[in-house]
Amino acid sequence: MTLTKESVLAALATVKDPEIRRPITEIGMVKDVSVTNNDVEVQIYLTVSGCPMREEIVNRVKSAVSKVDENANTQVILDVMNDEQRKKLKEQLRGPVKDNPFANEKNLTKVYAIASGKGGVGKSSITANLAIAFAQQGLSVGILDADIYGHSIPRIMGVTNAPTVVEGMIMPQLAHGVRIISMLAFKPGGVTQPIAFRGPMLHKAVEQFMTDVWWGDLDILLLDLPPGTGDVAISVAQLVPKSEIIVVTTPQISAAEVAVRAGTLAKQTNQKVSGVIENMSGVTCSKCGEVMELFGHGGGETVAKAITEELGKAVALLGKVPFDVRLREGGDSGEPLVISNPESPAAQEIIAMANALAKAPRGLIGLNLNIQPN
Repeated sequence: MTLTKESVLAALATVKDPEIRRPITEIGMVKDVSVTNNDVEVQIYLTVSGCPMREEIVNRVKSAVSKVDENANTQVILDVMNDEQRKKLKEQLRGPVKDNPFANEKNLTKVYAIASGKGGVGKSSITANLAIAFAQQGLSVGILDADIYGHSIPRIMGVTNAPTVVEGMIMPQLAHGVRIISMLAFKPGGVTQPIAFRGPMLHKAVEQFMTDVWWGDLDILLLDLPPGTGDVAISVAQLVPKSEIIVVTTPQISAAEVAVRAGTLAKQTNQKVSGVIENMSGVTCSKCGEVMELFGHGGGETVAKAITEELGKAVALLGKVPFDVRLREGGDSGEPLVISNPESPAAQEIIAMANALAKAPRGLIGLNLNIQPN
């Protein structure tokens, strides 16, 4: 292909901004292009001066130009959008009015609220691994860490960079192909700083994560709820009425009895329960091959049966995730199990559940299709 301004612009049209995930030519990031023999100069507008993805953008631009001519000597000059350009970008992405896209009946994002009756059952680990398994299928996925007090998604997913803010619009952080937002990013004191919010402020925080964050066109949004049936669980039902609950429990019967309440809350909030996940199921001894039930057995079935009886609708046991210490280790290191050990039985179980859930339709039930009879 001949190296010309037109061919370079065509190549740049294939370059997507890492955070916005739209072509840089489409969102006004290409300032100018000049070509002299094999010398190419590409001027790029960054959304903000401290853009954490600047090196990635430069690399993507150079890679695109090299596909036009591998001998091209490409120089990328960075500039920063002015206030008017950022305002225009914000309106282009979100429109002139700020709203909650997931409350719109025409929005087809599948929203799963991952709930538990108590803490310590591995709910956040399951959420993170499910999200990555969805993303590995080529789906556009987001995690909203709605556990405002006890947020743990950033560490599990290995998120370290601060989100970019464009004219008050927050770009979610990106890790392992998943868009993420959490309260941690807005705490100057870091992980040790406590959050002292009462109910109305919790509701406002979750609402802002939906309205102030530019999520783009997601296929699936996972909400990592705090344990129990308190303010956030109720707020989510109000803010996203179409959200479906997935209950995480352990095999232990005492834990299962508590978990039932997280699912039967759907009777009051008019939500659907998509199913139950049993975490920390039996572990196979590496020496003798015997399956050891460290945390008892039957908890998942107990929860699914009890919720089915209470709601009068069949609630399935989606899967049993075997106990695997690497699931915990991956959460501590920011390398979730489906990435670090995808062939492990626990990872395979999570991937299988993601495959099954991904086949569910993207929420056309109850949607007004504006079809008029003859």
